[in-house]
Amino acid sequence: MSGDKGLPAVGRRRSPAPAPPLDNDDLLSDILLRLPPLPSSLPRASLVCKRWRRLVSAPAFVRRFRARHRRSAPLLGFFTQGDSSVSFTSTLDPPDRLPRGHFSLKLEDRCRFYSCRHGLCLIVNRMDRQFLVWEPVTGDLRRVAFPPEFGNAGNKLVQHAAVLRAPGDVHAGEDHSIPFLVALVGRDEACTRAFACVYSSETGVWSNLISTACPSMVPMYYNPNTLCGSSLYWLLGPRMAILEFDLDKQFLEVIDVPSSDDRYRMFQQWVIPAEGGGLGFLCMSGYSAQLWMRKVDSDGIAGWVLGRTIELDKLLSLDSEVNFPPLIIGFAEEDNTIFFMTSISGIDISVSIVQLDSARFKKPFRIEKIDYHHPFSSVYTAGNTVLVSNNIGFFVLIDRMIYHRGHVRSDGY
Repeated sequence: MSGDKGLPAVGRRRSPAPAPPLDNDDLLSDILLRLPPLPSSLPRASLVCKRWRRLVSAPAFVRRFRARHRRSAPLLGFFTQGDSSVSFTSTLDPPDRLPRGHFSLKLEDRCRFYSCRHGLCLIVNRMDRQFLVWEPVTGDLRRVAFPPEFGNAGNKLVQHAAVLRAPGDVHAGEDHSIPFLVALVGRDEACTRAFACVYSSETGVWSNLISTACPSMVPMYYNPNTLCGSSLYWLLGPRMAILEFDLDKQFLEVIDVPSSDDRYRMFQQWVIPAEGGGLGFLCMSGYSAQLWMRKVDSDGIAGWVLGRTIELDKLLSLDSEVNFPPLIIGFAEEDNTIFFMTSISGIDISVSIVQLDSARFKKPFRIEKIDYHHPFSSVYTAGNTVLVSNNIGFFVLIDRMIYHRGHVRSDGY
C-alpha cells in the first residue's frame, strides 16, 4: 500500500550512527597536533576538559607534536654567555614568553658557547678537549671528545664548530634525544691550511679529515656559523673571506666576499641564505644593510650581485645624532631574522629584531652586554605546565618542570 512506503523493511537493521568526530581520540589527537607550536598552545588546550588534558599530556603525543613542528619551530629567544653560565632571554610576547631562568646552564672552566641550531646548542671545552651538545628543552647534555688529530697527540688546532640535527626525518632515540652532527673546522699551526670533519651521534665516530689551502686566514673564534642548504659557512680573517664546508660532498672551499674592502669587521658582516635560495651576504654600511647574492653567470663563473638595501634608520626611526650605526649581534636562520644592536644609554643596550624577507620588526628590547647573542628556535611544550587565568584576564604559565637533573652522558672517545 502506498501508505507503507515510508516504513522500514521488516527485519532490516539500521547501521549504528557514527561517533561524532571529536569523540574519537585518534582523530582528536590528529586535530590537536595542528595547534601552533607555541609554548601556550598545549597548556591552553589542556584547560578545555580532562579528556583533552589527558591527550595533550601523553608523552607519545608530545613527541609527535614536537616532531611535526620541528621544521617550523618558533624563535623562543636567545642565549648569552656570561662569566660562568649561559642565560636565556625570551623574545616572545605573553602568554608565550618564558620566564627568566629557563634553559640556564652553569659552564665549566674555559668553556665557550658556539652556536644554536635545530633545538640544539654547542659549547666547547678547550681544557678537556671536548664539545658539549646541549638540548635545552629536555635538559640533555652530551659530551663529544675532540678527534685524535686535535687532541693531546695531534698537531691541529680547533678553531670553530657547529651543531645540527642529523639529516632526514630521523626520530629521537629511546632516550628521546635528538640525533645530531658536530662539524669541526680547524687549522694547522702555520695557518696555511684549514681542516674539517664531522661527528655523528648515531655512529659515535668522526669522519676522515678533509682540508684546503687557507693561507694567513682562520675562522674567527666567536663569529657564529651559518647553514645554507647542505653547507656551513664561517667568516675568515684577518683578511676577509668565507670558508664553506659542504657536508654532503665533503669538501672545503674559500670564497671571496662581495666587497672590495675585505677587512674583517666584527658585528658588521654576516653570511645569510640568499632570497630564493643559495648563498647570501649581509654587509653593514652606516645605517644601510646591503643584501648580496652569489650568482653563477652563463659561463659558469660565480660572482656577487647586490640584491637590495634596507635603510634601517628609516625602518626603525633611528636618530643618527643619538644612536650609532646598527651592529649585527645575532642571526636566526629558521626565521631569516637579524638582531641589530641600535643604541647604548648608560647600562641599557637596545636591540631590534628585523625579519629580512618582510622587513618587519619587533619592539626593541634590552640586553646587558655587547657580544654575539645566539637565537634559539625550538618546539617547547612546557612539560608539566598549566595555563591559568588571573583576575585581570591574562594567562600565566606556571611551570613545575625541573631542568638539569645531573643527566650527563658521554659520547665519542
